[in-house]
Amino acid sequence: MTDAVSAHDAWPALRVEDWAATRDTLHLWSQVVGKVKMAKAPMLNHWWHVTFVVSPRGLTTGAIPDGDRVFEMEFDFVDHLLRVTVQGGEERTVSLEPKSVATFHAETMAALAALGIDVSIWPVPVEVVVAIPFEDDTAGREYDAASASAFWRQLVQATRVLAIFRGRFAGKVSPVHVFWGALDLAVTRFSGRPAPKHPGGAPNCADWVMVEGYSHELTSCGFWPGGGEEGAFYAYAYPEPEGYREQPVRPEAAYYNQDAGQYLLPYEAVRTAADPDAALLDFLQDTYDAAARLGDWDASLDYVPIEPH
Repeated sequence: MTDAVSAHDAWPALRVEDWAATRDTLHLWSQVVGKVKMAKAPMLNHWWHVTFVVSPRGLTTGAIPDGDRVFEMEFDFVDHLLRVTVQGGEERTVSLEPKSVATFHAETMAALAALGIDVSIWPVPVEVVVAIPFEDDTAGREYDAASASAFWRQLVQATRVLAIFRGRFAGKVSPVHVFWGALDLAVTRFSGRPAPKHPGGAPNCADWVMVEGYSHELTSCGFWPGGGEEGAFYAYAYPEPEGYREQPVRPEAAYYNQDAGQYLLPYEAVRTAADPDAALLDFLQDTYDAAARLGDWDASLDYVPIEPH
């Protein structure tokens, strides 16, 4: 995008209150798919093996092992389908349209079975206050295709900028990926040192899950479809160093949320900025610099490209 008009058009407006019901539906459907990946993919530190990544059509699991072959599950927000594809191209689809979680779960498991994929999941959502087993969640659910597509386009823009920020780090750093537990986009940097044991406390989620996720010192940032009128970018450190929450952070709309224990930047402040990419990168860099400086991180973790000669 080279001009201001097209740059702003790329960042869609999507008020949380206008699509909260669809967001909640998608959140629960994503947990059905995420639990399939969790059951089939080999364990990777900090639960990186269970995540989704943003694709040109939506959100994908990427290749999941199934014996001596692989398969993929993708939420396609162009044609509004869950597409399950096995190695070689055979596929089954599940429509994304208003339906209960129970129906989506049954149709997804049937699609997998039709492709010869044998999988058993724990069919209960996590990190939600009310955890109704998938098979028992028979209430009708909303799904607005336009809203789901706009959310995906939010994720496309956020992913693009987070990838630039990720490239500035030479140490251990996660992919830019979506965790379906909270339906948030994240990228996480690590100092290389162990962290104090995390206390846990996420709703309907065993404490040891958080202990694994936060086993080492980290700073994390990303995007969540809540926390502002149109969602919010966030940044936090674990453990949080003394004085972190008092640090000045750009742009002006950014602030430290005491209840959440993290810095927030409303999505709409980025979307309407003269240069959205620059505004978001300022926020990501300032929050990281504060955590790294106060937490005494090794300065050599900042990546400096080799100059051509």
